[in-house]
Amino acid sequence: MDFNKNNYDNLALSGMMDDDSEFIPLLSAEDEDQLNREKLPDVLKLLPLRNTVLFPGVVIPITVGRDKSIILIKDAYKEDKMIGVVSQKDNAIEDPKFEDLNQVGTMAHIIKMLRMPDGNTTAIIQGKRKFVLNELVQTEPYLKASVTPFADDLTVAKDREFQALISSIKDLSLQIIQQSPNIPSEAAFAIKNIDSPSFLINFISSNMNADVGKKQKILEIADLRTRANEVLEHLTKELQMLELKNQIQSKVRTDLDKQQRDYFLHQQLKTIQEELGGQSPDQEINELREQATKKKWSKEVDAAFKKELERLSRMNAASAEYSVISSYLHLLLDLPWGEYTTDKFNLKRAEEILDADHYGLEKVKARVLEYLAVLKLKKDMKSPILCLFGPPGVGKTSLGKSIARALGRKYVRMSLGGLRDEAEIRGHRKTYIGAMPGRIMQSIKKAQSSNPVFVLDEIDKLGNDIHGDPSSALLEVLDPEQNNAFYDNYLEIEYDLSKVLFIATANNLGAVQPALRDRMEVIEINGYTVEEKIQIAVKYLVPKQLEAHGMKKSLFQISNDLIELVIENYTNESGVRGLEKKLATLIRGMAKSVAIGEKYNVNITKEDIVRILGAPIYHRDRYQGNEVAGVVTGLAWTSTGGDILFIEVSLSRGKGKLTLTGNLGDVMKESAVIALAYMKSHCDQLGINRKVLDTWDIHIHVPEGATPKDGPSAGITMLTALTSAFTQRQVKEKIAMTGEITLRGKVLPVGGIQEKILAAKRAGISEIILCTENMRDIDEIKSDYISDMKFHYVTNMIDVINIALSKDKVANAIDINEAPEPTHVKIAAEEDN
Repeated sequence: MDFNKNNYDNLALSGMMDDDSEFIPLLSAEDEDQLNREKLPDVLKLLPLRNTVLFPGVVIPITVGRDKSIILIKDAYKEDKMIGVVSQKDNAIEDPKFEDLNQVGTMAHIIKMLRMPDGNTTAIIQGKRKFVLNELVQTEPYLKASVTPFADDLTVAKDREFQALISSIKDLSLQIIQQSPNIPSEAAFAIKNIDSPSFLINFISSNMNADVGKKQKILEIADLRTRANEVLEHLTKELQMLELKNQIQSKVRTDLDKQQRDYFLHQQLKTIQEELGGQSPDQEINELREQATKKKWSKEVDAAFKKELERLSRMNAASAEYSVISSYLHLLLDLPWGEYTTDKFNLKRAEEILDADHYGLEKVKARVLEYLAVLKLKKDMKSPILCLFGPPGVGKTSLGKSIARALGRKYVRMSLGGLRDEAEIRGHRKTYIGAMPGRIMQSIKKAQSSNPVFVLDEIDKLGNDIHGDPSSALLEVLDPEQNNAFYDNYLEIEYDLSKVLFIATANNLGAVQPALRDRMEVIEINGYTVEEKIQIAVKYLVPKQLEAHGMKKSLFQISNDLIELVIENYTNESGVRGLEKKLATLIRGMAKSVAIGEKYNVNITKEDIVRILGAPIYHRDRYQGNEVAGVVTGLAWTSTGGDILFIEVSLSRGKGKLTLTGNLGDVMKESAVIALAYMKSHCDQLGINRKVLDTWDIHIHVPEGATPKDGPSAGITMLTALTSAFTQRQVKEKIAMTGEITLRGKVLPVGGIQEKILAAKRAGISEIILCTENMRDIDEIKSDYISDMKFHYVTNMIDVINIALSKDKVANAIDINEAPEPTHVKIAAEEDN
């Protein structure tokens, strides 16, 4: 419905009319019959209307502004006061022609004409009868046309269906009036007092909220029932639209009321915080905005920061999301975007720092100095990804600190041992409760530099489970082609890690994922020799522990020989961690005497070591001589360094059965089988009677059966021991060997040569047999350590036998070729029994 308050104000002008005026605001049934019987002139003056349609019986005020329309109203008002009102097809036409008008219009009676204060002319008119335009009669000063009556069919059966239809129209109209705040209450009164169905339809059609085209369509419907259905359909849609509109307005009003309440409470809370001396949210936002102006970040980061800050400024400080966004913004500000420390390019100073902090480790030191030299020449070089691989306690982790000090960079360390969740590397998304950035970004934040020395400790001990594979997440971190745009799930912005010098440490390179291992430059750090351990103890460990225990250097003296005694009898490791603990125990033993004022010998003695540390825990194998055939000294590599081992071969009467003992692994067992197979196929070259192989059982044993042993490096040792046992030739004195053997008798290279050679030296070995290809490993050992040792380089087993075995036989040699005693007599005796 579109009842206008101004219409009713204008209708109130009826009070100013004369008593003889024909103003009829509401029609009765008699009035309607009178209107229908009123004669329609043959020619009518035509008043075009832009935005409304006049229906029979309805009274409306119209304001005329066109010159033609003003003349028409004045002339008609002076004459019979009858005019023809027709709506325009297009309301945009200022001066409509005859063809611009609709064909059906309504004859109207001018009730009153008024001159308004603004100069416009207003006429109050009432519709009489509908007509159809025929021909144009006059164009000036206004339009005139011949008309004929419109054939309206008002004879409708007053059945229950029609009554229900009219009742529905009236009810819908009243509901629309009730839900529309702009429609005056007088409209409801008018509708309730209309008895005529046709006038009710005309009245509602004239005032309902519809465009001119819709109203004109209803005007042109002749059948009253059809017209009523059309009006009912429109009113139903209008009511639905009005109800939906009211629902939306009610919801918005409720939301606005809640927002106003929250705003009021927020302002009160803000005032209370300021009174208590706390920081208000606005003050915090201003501080964040001010800090952001000092950051050297990119446009992308700046845009993300401003977007989140804008969200924060519109948010209630008491909401849960406020703290999440606040934490995120603080992280953005705390990260060192584009902040780098200046590298120190004094290579001599860097070398001095590395040498002062660590003894040995020449490969690592050389690689760091190479990197520093190239960085000095090419300023924007990407940092290498180093992986220090070696046994525990050799200084891999502490080396990271020394490298950072040498380069003048910040140092940060991240332990990866036992890490199982991929989110620990990449972070959690902010949607999760308690979300936080990954440990990579946390460490960068802690370092306050975008180019620190970053140690990834124990990278070989990464785990994986249902939460993901953290080693796969590290692929992006440790790839120089990708880490310039590292993506953290919490940060949601790419961060440049290409200037970070990553140093990973590992004890077992085989446990590192192959794809991850491929991205790193692996530098192997072998275990320290006894000589190196002694130097490390003298230069680093003893001074460090004296300082840690508040002891002066003059109060504790220990010789190199006694340090070696501690190393060999009380430690069993490749590194020096256990040695440091033993030295700390010795220093504490002396510190006790100093604290209570006892007299003691400043120079530590062997007796002091036994008294403080107890009886020796480990006993190093020493060379045991060459008096027995079939016993040969081999060399072994262990996780704690090198060692010697003895291969023992024992023969007993039998049928050629081979027995292996000593907790041997599969590879070592295969080496024994290969050695025996080679000996059987080369009996003539080795000086062995082929027939005796089927009359003697062979037992190969490697002492220390509780210790697992495996690997191919004992192959040549086993063949030498077998040959010595079957030929009874004496093994040369103080000789040891290591190397893999093939069925063709080729000697292959093996690993761990440095540790094996130094273990042989400690055991009193003076000659070593090894593969020719292992010569390069001997060259890496300091010449001072092996100056009194002799090395034999071989390519096949015959050379090994010729070098290792002398022509002489051992004392009390057994005759292998002697025929065994017959056993058939004994068997016969058993059968007789």
